[in-house]
Amino acid sequence: MTDIQAGDSSFVPPNIRSLRELIDLVSGRSIKDHLPQEDAGYAEVLPFPFLALVGQKEMKIALCLTLINPEIGGVLLIGPRGTGKTTAVRSLIDLLPPVERSACFYGCLPEDIEAFGMDGVCPDCAKKFAEGKPLTIQDRVKLVELPLNAKLEDVIGGIDERAAVHDRLKLKRGILAHADLNILYVDEVNLLADEIVDAILDASASGNYTVRRGPITATYRARFTLIGSMNPEEGNLRPQIMDRFGLRVIVQGLNEPLERLEAYHRTHLYRQNPRKLIA
Repeated sequence: MTDIQAGDSSFVPPNIRSLRELIDLVSGRSIKDHLPQEDAGYAEVLPFPFLALVGQKEMKIALCLTLINPEIGGVLLIGPRGTGKTTAVRSLIDLLPPVERSACFYGCLPEDIEAFGMDGVCPDCAKKFAEGKPLTIQDRVKLVELPLNAKLEDVIGGIDERAAVHDRLKLKRGILAHADLNILYVDEVNLLADEIVDAILDASASGNYTVRRGPITATYRARFTLIGSMNPEEGNLRPQIMDRFGLRVIVQGLNEPLERLEAYHRTHLYRQNPRKLIA
Protein backbone atom coordinates (compact mmCIF):
# COMPACT_ATOMS: atom_id res chain seq x y z
CA MET A 1 0.00 0.00 0.00
CA THR A 2 1.36 3.41 -0.98
CA ASP A 3 2.37 5.65 1.89
CA ILE A 4 0.80 9.10 2.15
CA GLN A 5 3.00 11.82 0.71
CA ALA A 6 4.75 14.10 3.15
CA GLY A 7 3.27 17.19 1.50
CA ASP A 8 -0.26 16.11 2.40
CA SER A 9 0.53 15.38 6.02
CA SER A 10 -1.12 18.58 7.26
CA PHE A 11 -4.53 17.24 6.24
CA VAL A 12 -4.08 13.80 7.79
CA PRO A 13 -4.28 12.85 11.48
CA PRO A 14 -0.82 12.15 12.89
CA ASN A 15 -1.60 8.49 13.68
CA ILE A 16 -2.50 7.65 10.04
CA ARG A 17 0.47 6.12 8.22
CA SER A 18 -1.00 4.74 4.98
CA LEU A 19 -3.81 5.29 2.50
CA ARG A 20 -5.59 2.14 3.71
CA GLU A 21 -5.67 3.43 7.29
CA LEU A 22 -7.04 6.76 6.02
CA ILE A 23 -9.80 5.01 4.02
CA ASP A 24 -10.72 2.87 7.03
CA LEU A 25 -10.90 5.96 9.21
CA VAL A 26 -13.06 7.94 6.77
CA SER A 27 -15.40 4.99 6.15
CA GLY A 28 -15.78 4.39 9.87
CA ARG A 29 -14.32 0.87 9.86
CA SER A 30 -11.61 1.62 12.36
CA ILE A 31 -13.03 4.71 14.05
CA LYS A 32 -13.03 2.92 17.41
CA ASP A 33 -9.27 2.37 17.16
CA HIS A 34 -8.68 6.12 17.10
CA LEU A 35 -11.02 7.08 19.91
CA PRO A 36 -9.46 7.90 23.28
CA GLN A 37 -9.43 4.98 25.69
CA GLU A 38 -12.05 5.43 28.40
CA ASP A 39 -11.95 4.13 31.94
CA ALA A 40 -13.73 0.78 31.99
CA GLY A 41 -14.90 1.47 35.54
CA TYR A 42 -13.40 -1.69 37.06
CA ALA A 43 -12.05 -1.48 40.60
CA GLU A 44 -8.95 -3.28 41.77
CA VAL A 45 -9.81 -5.27 44.87
CA LEU A 46 -6.89 -6.02 47.18
CA PRO A 47 -7.67 -8.11 50.26
CA PHE A 48 -6.89 -6.68 53.66
CA PRO A 49 -3.46 -8.03 54.71
CA PHE A 50 -3.63 -10.91 57.17
CA LEU A 51 -0.65 -9.56 59.11
CA ALA A 52 -2.43 -6.20 59.51
CA LEU A 53 -5.30 -7.71 61.50
CA VAL A 54 -5.41 -6.36 65.03
CA GLY A 55 -5.97 -8.78 67.91
CA GLN A 56 -8.16 -11.86 67.30
CA LYS A 57 -5.26 -14.18 68.16
CA GLU A 58 -7.36 -17.33 68.51
CA MET A 59 -9.09 -16.77 65.17
CA LYS A 60 -5.80 -16.22 63.36
CA ILE A 61 -4.26 -19.34 64.91
CA ALA A 62 -7.27 -21.46 63.93
CA LEU A 63 -7.20 -20.18 60.34
CA CYS A 64 -3.48 -20.86 60.03
CA LEU A 65 -3.90 -24.37 61.42
CA THR A 66 -6.60 -25.26 58.92
CA LEU A 67 -4.42 -23.94 56.08
CA ILE A 68 -1.50 -26.05 57.24
CA ASN A 69 -3.61 -29.18 57.59
CA PRO A 70 -6.99 -29.07 55.79
CA GLU A 71 -7.71 -32.57 57.13
CA ILE A 72 -8.46 -30.97 60.49
CA GLY A 73 -12.03 -30.78 59.26
CA GLY A 74 -12.45 -27.07 58.71
CA VAL A 75 -12.95 -24.20 61.10
CA LEU A 76 -16.17 -22.51 62.21
CA LEU A 77 -16.01 -18.85 63.25
CA ILE A 78 -18.83 -17.84 65.60
CA GLY A 79 -19.40 -14.20 66.40
CA PRO A 80 -21.49 -11.09 65.77
CA ARG A 81 -21.15 -8.83 62.77
CA GLY A 82 -18.22 -6.47 62.58
CA THR A 83 -15.67 -8.71 64.31
CA GLY A 84 -13.52 -9.25 61.20
CA LYS A 85 -14.49 -12.83 60.33
CA THR A 86 -14.97 -12.32 56.60
CA THR A 87 -12.06 -9.89 56.36
CA ALA A 88 -9.74 -12.44 57.96
CA VAL A 89 -10.86 -15.23 55.65
CA ARG A 90 -10.41 -13.15 52.51
CA SER A 91 -6.91 -12.17 53.60
CA LEU A 92 -5.72 -15.80 53.57
CA ILE A 93 -5.22 -15.94 49.81
CA ASP A 94 -1.86 -14.18 49.88
CA LEU A 95 -0.49 -16.61 52.47
CA LEU A 96 -0.70 -19.71 50.30
CA PRO A 97 1.79 -20.90 47.66
CA PRO A 98 0.70 -21.88 44.14
CA VAL A 99 -0.75 -25.36 43.65
CA GLU A 100 -0.55 -27.92 40.86
CA ARG A 101 -3.88 -27.86 39.07
CA SER A 102 -5.14 -29.92 36.14
CA ALA A 103 -4.99 -28.11 32.81
CA CYS A 104 -7.79 -30.27 31.42
CA PHE A 105 -11.52 -29.55 31.41
CA TYR A 106 -12.12 -33.05 32.75
CA GLY A 107 -9.60 -32.67 35.59
CA CYS A 108 -7.12 -35.30 34.37
CA LEU A 109 -4.02 -35.70 36.56
CA PRO A 110 -0.81 -37.75 36.30
CA GLU A 111 -1.90 -39.89 39.26
CA ASP A 112 -4.91 -41.00 37.22
CA ILE A 113 -2.52 -42.58 34.73
CA GLU A 114 -0.53 -44.19 37.54
CA ALA A 115 -3.70 -45.72 38.99
CA PHE A 116 -5.70 -46.64 35.88
CA GLY A 117 -3.31 -46.37 32.95
CA MET A 118 -4.08 -44.39 29.81
CA ASP A 119 -7.76 -45.28 30.15
CA GLY A 120 -7.89 -43.13 33.27
CA VAL A 121 -7.55 -39.86 31.34
CA CYS A 122 -9.17 -38.28 28.32
CA PRO A 123 -7.68 -38.84 24.82
CA ASP A 124 -6.16 -35.34 24.69
CA CYS A 125 -4.35 -35.82 28.00
CA ALA A 126 -3.21 -39.31 26.97
CA LYS A 127 -1.66 -37.76 23.87
CA LYS A 128 0.01 -35.03 25.93
CA PHE A 129 1.42 -37.59 28.34
CA ALA A 130 2.82 -39.66 25.48
CA GLU A 131 4.51 -36.56 24.06
CA GLY A 132 6.01 -35.71 27.43
CA LYS A 133 3.91 -32.59 27.94
CA PRO A 134 2.73 -31.69 31.47
CA LEU A 135 -0.88 -32.31 32.44
CA THR A 136 -0.88 -29.71 35.21
CA ILE A 137 -0.22 -26.00 35.59
CA GLN A 138 0.84 -23.76 38.47
CA ASP A 139 -2.10 -21.72 39.69
CA ARG A 140 -2.94 -19.49 42.63
CA VAL A 141 -5.27 -20.68 45.35
CA LYS A 142 -8.66 -19.00 45.05
CA LEU A 143 -11.33 -18.14 47.59
CA VAL A 144 -14.66 -19.67 46.58
CA GLU A 145 -17.54 -18.07 48.48
CA LEU A 146 -20.81 -19.96 48.67
CA PRO A 147 -23.80 -17.68 47.94
CA LEU A 148 -26.44 -17.68 50.64
CA ASN A 149 -29.16 -18.29 48.04
CA ALA A 150 -27.37 -21.29 46.50
CA LYS A 151 -29.47 -24.36 45.77
CA LEU A 152 -28.36 -27.97 46.10
CA GLU A 153 -27.99 -28.21 42.32
CA ASP A 154 -25.65 -25.21 42.40
CA VAL A 155 -23.54 -26.75 45.14
CA ILE A 156 -23.04 -30.29 43.85
CA GLY A 157 -23.87 -29.83 40.17
CA GLY A 158 -26.53 -31.32 37.95
CA ILE A 159 -27.82 -31.59 34.41
CA ASP A 160 -26.40 -29.00 32.03
CA GLU A 161 -29.53 -27.26 30.76
CA ARG A 162 -27.79 -25.87 27.68
CA ALA A 163 -26.79 -29.35 26.57
CA ALA A 164 -30.24 -30.72 27.41
CA VAL A 165 -31.81 -28.30 24.92
CA HIS A 166 -29.92 -30.16 22.17
CA ASP A 167 -31.07 -33.57 23.48
CA ARG A 168 -27.72 -34.29 25.12
CA LEU A 169 -27.37 -35.34 28.73
CA LYS A 170 -24.36 -33.77 30.35
CA LEU A 171 -23.44 -33.03 33.95
CA LYS A 172 -22.02 -29.69 34.95
CA ARG A 173 -19.72 -29.22 37.92
CA GLY A 174 -21.00 -27.56 41.05
CA ILE A 175 -19.41 -25.14 43.47
CA LEU A 176 -17.81 -27.97 45.44
CA ALA A 177 -15.95 -29.20 42.35
CA HIS A 178 -14.81 -25.67 41.51
CA ALA A 179 -13.50 -25.37 45.08
CA ASP A 180 -11.05 -28.25 44.58
CA LEU A 181 -7.59 -27.23 45.86
CA ASN A 182 -9.06 -23.88 46.88
CA ILE A 183 -10.62 -22.36 50.00
CA LEU A 184 -14.37 -22.77 50.35
CA TYR A 185 -15.88 -20.07 52.54
CA VAL A 186 -19.44 -20.59 53.75
CA ASP A 187 -20.72 -17.41 55.38
CA GLU A 188 -23.91 -17.57 57.47
CA VAL A 189 -23.70 -21.36 57.49
CA ASN A 190 -26.49 -21.47 60.07
CA LEU A 191 -28.94 -20.04 57.51
CA LEU A 192 -28.33 -22.71 54.86
CA ALA A 193 -30.59 -25.68 54.28
CA ASP A 194 -29.52 -28.82 56.15
CA GLU A 195 -29.11 -30.83 52.95
CA ILE A 196 -26.64 -28.28 51.58
CA VAL A 197 -24.59 -28.22 54.77
CA ASP A 198 -24.55 -32.03 54.87
CA ALA A 199 -23.34 -32.19 51.26
CA ILE A 200 -20.54 -29.71 51.98
CA LEU A 201 -19.37 -31.52 55.10
CA ASP A 202 -19.52 -34.95 53.44
CA ALA A 203 -17.44 -33.73 50.50
CA SER A 204 -14.96 -32.04 52.83
CA ALA A 205 -14.49 -35.22 54.86
CA SER A 206 -14.01 -37.57 51.89
CA GLY A 207 -12.28 -35.25 49.41
CA ASN A 208 -14.73 -36.13 46.63
CA TYR A 209 -18.41 -36.58 45.95
CA THR A 210 -20.62 -38.34 43.42
CA VAL A 211 -23.51 -36.90 41.43
CA ARG A 212 -26.14 -39.22 39.96
CA ARG A 213 -28.72 -37.91 37.55
CA GLY A 214 -30.63 -40.61 35.72
CA PRO A 215 -28.23 -42.80 33.75
CA ILE A 216 -25.30 -40.41 34.26
CA THR A 217 -22.89 -40.66 37.19
CA ALA A 218 -19.84 -38.50 37.84
CA THR A 219 -17.41 -38.31 40.74
CA TYR A 220 -15.67 -34.99 41.34
CA ARG A 221 -12.66 -34.09 43.47
CA ALA A 222 -13.42 -31.74 46.36
CA ARG A 223 -10.14 -31.31 48.24
CA PHE A 224 -10.82 -27.89 49.65
CA THR A 225 -10.09 -26.07 52.87
CA LEU A 226 -13.43 -25.47 54.58
CA ILE A 227 -14.10 -22.31 56.56
CA GLY A 228 -17.53 -21.42 57.88
CA SER A 229 -18.85 -18.47 59.84
CA MET A 230 -22.09 -17.61 61.58
CA ASN A 231 -23.76 -14.96 63.66
CA PRO A 232 -25.51 -16.67 66.60
CA GLU A 233 -27.93 -13.74 66.83
CA GLU A 234 -29.45 -14.78 63.49
CA GLY A 235 -30.08 -18.41 64.34
CA ASN A 236 -28.50 -21.51 65.80
CA LEU A 237 -26.72 -24.35 64.07
CA ARG A 238 -27.68 -27.93 64.72
CA PRO A 239 -25.30 -29.56 67.25
CA GLN A 240 -24.80 -32.51 64.88
CA ILE A 241 -23.49 -30.15 62.20
CA MET A 242 -21.45 -28.01 64.58
CA ASP A 243 -19.65 -31.10 65.89
CA ARG A 244 -18.44 -31.97 62.39
CA PHE A 245 -16.21 -28.90 62.22
CA GLY A 246 -12.72 -29.68 63.45
CA LEU A 247 -12.19 -26.28 65.07
CA ARG A 248 -14.64 -23.78 66.53
CA VAL A 249 -13.66 -20.27 67.55
CA ILE A 250 -15.75 -17.71 69.44
CA VAL A 251 -14.89 -14.36 67.85
CA GLN A 252 -15.49 -11.24 69.91
CA GLY A 253 -14.95 -7.57 69.26
CA LEU A 254 -11.89 -5.67 70.43
CA ASN A 255 -12.21 -4.36 73.97
CA GLU A 256 -8.88 -2.60 74.51
CA PRO A 257 -9.05 1.09 73.50
CA LEU A 258 -5.54 1.01 71.99
CA GLU A 259 -6.40 -2.00 69.83
CA ARG A 260 -9.61 -0.37 68.64
CA LEU A 261 -7.69 2.81 67.76
CA GLU A 262 -5.03 0.84 65.88
CA ALA A 263 -7.71 -1.08 63.99
CA TYR A 264 -9.32 2.22 63.00
CA HIS A 265 -6.02 3.66 61.72
CA ARG A 266 -5.23 0.55 59.66
CA THR A 267 -8.73 0.39 58.21
CA HIS A 268 -8.58 4.07 57.29
CA LEU A 269 -5.20 3.60 55.60
CA TYR A 270 -6.50 0.56 53.72
CA ARG A 271 -9.44 2.52 52.35
CA GLN A 272 -7.22 5.42 51.32
CA ASN A 273 -4.33 3.42 49.84
CA PRO A 274 -4.44 -0.39 50.09
CA ARG A 275 -1.00 -0.84 48.54
CA LYS A 276 0.60 1.40 51.14
CA LEU A 277 -0.80 -0.74 53.96
CA ILE A 278 0.28 -3.95 52.22
CA ALA A 279 3.79 -2.62 51.75
